[in-house]
Amino acid sequence: MTNIMTTGDGFEQAARILREGGLLGVPTETVYGLAADACNATAVAKIYAAKGRPDFNPLIVHVDSLKMAEELAVFDPLSRRLAEEFWPGPLTLVLPLRGDAALAPSVTAGLGTVALRQPIGVLAELASSLGTGIAAPSANSSGRISPTTAQHVADDLEDRVDLVLDGGTCAVGVESTIVKCTNGKINILRTGGITADQLTEIAPLAEPEKSGKIEAPGQLLAHYAPDVPLRMNAHEVDEGEGQLAFGPAPLHSAGPSLNLSPTGDVAEAARNLFAMMKTLDSAGVAGIAVQPVPENGIGAAINDRLRRAAHGSQSSSNQSGEDHG
Repeated sequence: MTNIMTTGDGFEQAARILREGGLLGVPTETVYGLAADACNATAVAKIYAAKGRPDFNPLIVHVDSLKMAEELAVFDPLSRRLAEEFWPGPLTLVLPLRGDAALAPSVTAGLGTVALRQPIGVLAELASSLGTGIAAPSANSSGRISPTTAQHVADDLEDRVDLVLDGGTCAVGVESTIVKCTNGKINILRTGGITADQLTEIAPLAEPEKSGKIEAPGQLLAHYAPDVPLRMNAHEVDEGEGQLAFGPAPLHSAGPSLNLSPTGDVAEAARNLFAMMKTLDSAGVAGIAVQPVPENGIGAAINDRLRRAAHGSQSSSNQSGEDHG
């Protein structure tokens, strides 16, 4: 049985687990992370093993400050400005790795860059206690629905994690936005808790790159997947399906129905997304039909997760549950 403690009661034990090379389930404002000392190669290897994560998929390193981040990566002026504007918060910066950075090589998956974020709350406090960065992807089996409560982590990872800190339900509900700055422009590698509109107040956006190479977490086509097929932009609910509704006019459904936001609030929908996907996935339905969610604001991140979930759930159905990371 997984050990769950509140962030206050469990902090010292959590810090000790990290120092000793163990794994920790820890809340952030986005989703719960699976944390390990980013400088300990053995501990980082445990992250990949616990999640079943492919080793070509890099990890985000969480820091307690811009100062700690600058010890790990080389900052250009625009990246520093973004950090000053949005840290602590749900923004991850992909930056050139410093030659003297003491990170375990597997953290960056062999790339010459590192993904850095200063989160809000206990994970940053743990980085301060540890004195170095903490590697922490989402605390779930690779490719599956991300966790937004401590119980989600415990139910999925069970004894693969040494302790789960319970900080309640995550405030944002989807992962961080990941960006890379080039030639004074911002390239969004993954949509998330910081919106494109917020970023364009700082600098223009670059045209999306279509190289197909993995530069940051969350770029795999199949991700965030339930066990049953999920389809987006549904205008009817088929027999046997559960409904993930959005707005004041849910579709007629004879099966289970949950509403991401009855008022049509995309921020509320983001907070509810993964938890409601998990509930419907375990409700004995044949599939999940999702009403259209607008792309405005954090709706872009919601639709990104739904597209990857739809692809992942279909791939799993077609390939006997193969995990896609």
